Amino acid sequence: MNYLSVENISKSYGARTLFSNISFGVEEGQKVALVARNGSGKTSILNILSGIDQPDGGRVTYRKNLKVGFLSQDPDLQAGRSILESVLAVENQVTQAIRNYGKALENPEDAEAYQKAFDDMDRFAAWDFEVRVKQVLGKLGLHDHSRPVDKLSGGQRKRVALARTLISSPDILILDEPTNHLDVAMIEWLEEYLLQPAITLFMVTHDRYFLENVCDHILELEDQTLYQHPGNFSSFLERKAEREEIENTNTDKARNLMRKELEWIRRQPKARGTKSKARIDAFHNLKDKASKSQQEEKLELDIKMTRLGSKILELHKLKKSYGELKIVDNFDYTFKRGERVGIIGENGVGKSTFLRLITGDEEPSGGKIVTGETIKFGFYTQKGIQLQDDKRVIEVVKEIAEYIPIGKKGRNITASQMLERFLFEGDHQYTYVSKLSGGEKRRLYLLTVLMENPNFLILDEPTNDLDILTLNVLEDFLMEFGGCLVVVTHDRYFMAKLTDHLFVFEGEGKIRDFPGNYTEYTIAKAREEEVEKLRSQSMVKNAPKKQDSAKQKTKLTYAERLEMEELEQKLEELEGRKAEIAGAFEEAVSDATKLEELSREMNDINASIEEVEMRWLELSEYE
Repeated sequence: MNYLSVENISKSYGARTLFSNISFGVEEGQKVALVARNGSGKTSILNILSGIDQPDGGRVTYRKNLKVGFLSQDPDLQAGRSILESVLAVENQVTQAIRNYGKALENPEDAEAYQKAFDDMDRFAAWDFEVRVKQVLGKLGLHDHSRPVDKLSGGQRKRVALARTLISSPDILILDEPTNHLDVAMIEWLEEYLLQPAITLFMVTHDRYFLENVCDHILELEDQTLYQHPGNFSSFLERKAEREEIENTNTDKARNLMRKELEWIRRQPKARGTKSKARIDAFHNLKDKASKSQQEEKLELDIKMTRLGSKILELHKLKKSYGELKIVDNFDYTFKRGERVGIIGENGVGKSTFLRLITGDEEPSGGKIVTGETIKFGFYTQKGIQLQDDKRVIEVVKEIAEYIPIGKKGRNITASQMLERFLFEGDHQYTYVSKLSGGEKRRLYLLTVLMENPNFLILDEPTNDLDILTLNVLEDFLMEFGGCLVVVTHDRYFMAKLTDHLFVFEGEGKIRDFPGNYTEYTIAKAREEEVEKLRSQSMVKNAPKKQDSAKQKTKLTYAERLEMEELEQKLEELEGRKAEIAGAFEEAVSDATKLEELSREMNDINASIEEVEMRWLELSEYE
């Protein structure tokens, strides 16, 4: 059954045409992804599908009474609402029943209103729905449901919007970069969620594992033309390679034929007959075909690297904490030439703080960091640099350097030539920063980092908003990069391809050095979990049975069971708030007053967790 039909839509901004007369459809249960280079119109297509924007021509048709769920890159959440209120803001009978029940609990003396709200919760099966909402929020790392959305980071707001979109149970989901701001565990959960047969999906993502595991149809937008590729990411790569090979073969044939025709043209007298004129016209058509460049635009990265000495970077008994929150605790490591380290861990455990420590942007709480004299850091941060919107692209680069040394025999190239290598060509170099897409701004920021000729590259979530073409060539460059590389990323493909061992942040300041890449780590982790599961089963089986005794309490009362459930919920919320405070510590590094306030709250949270755990353990003995 057809859910969505897009017929001959076009979109231009001024003289720049993004796409022209493209058509496609989405069937019930299909999972479709759109891939394209940054700035080619992916987000414009999503905005047209969601109704935020209108095409210049053509039309978009949804099946009648179809419910559409849309996740944008910059979601709009109403100020003043809590996380739970924002997620339940979708309008349907179930969410209305939940909101009414919440209000009834605040006014228990109104028995009639309470009874009606209670009955509606039963009638619309809202009890299960609320549990499902909280499960989704938990999977996305949002545990303090009462926290106002105004106090959330950009990444947390994106996760709230994703939860709201998922639980609204739309007939078709339209998602713009859904994996941004998710850690690996969250991404793997989202993959499993979206693989449900009943879910119909249209999305834009640069996550290649996600494309491989979830999608069954890929649309490729290139040179204003849309190509359709049935199958997952592997099938897409095969079909794309076949198409380009055919196009290149046809171009080669056209060039050979053009050479022969050119010889004929040159031999002709100036006065030509009608028959000759037709051949001349055909020659010009052939010339256009032969001149067409079938080579994919390449992002050439050939930056000269500063010389690397024998001493790189040494960490001795490194410590970092905010109050009682430990980020790094007695960590020792000596970097060697060519080290390629990946850093993984849940959101809020201190990965970005660790990067700022080794670059000297933040002071450790204890221990020592020794940096080699020749080390020149290149630090690509999540926040990036504040690019001035009123500046043109070429002005941003020229402020750093008019000429840039590259790797080949000490040659220099101009700022304009450098921009061309980063796919900012011709008039695009004079585009204002404010007119660039999110991915184009990221690409420009990457250029400014590499222009400094670093020999120790630190990349904090470099894959966000970059298109697959840019990622492929960036990976090729990093594979050849002779310096040290430290990377934090949720992109499992990027991590597995580029790193040879991992720093695993396990929380409470513990950092585990795993001797393998991400793929090897997932295999080892699954094996460890299986062993632990078998060990637990064995312990339960062999545990001595409790002796019956008149004095021994045998089971919990109904009230105690309710209390135990409430304790579990409270513990989950406290742990969630603890993780959020950990993330807030990283954002407030320059605000002493805020740090002190967060430390006090962390102390209170830890005390509450201990109290709740003690009571829960006491009750659990009688389970």
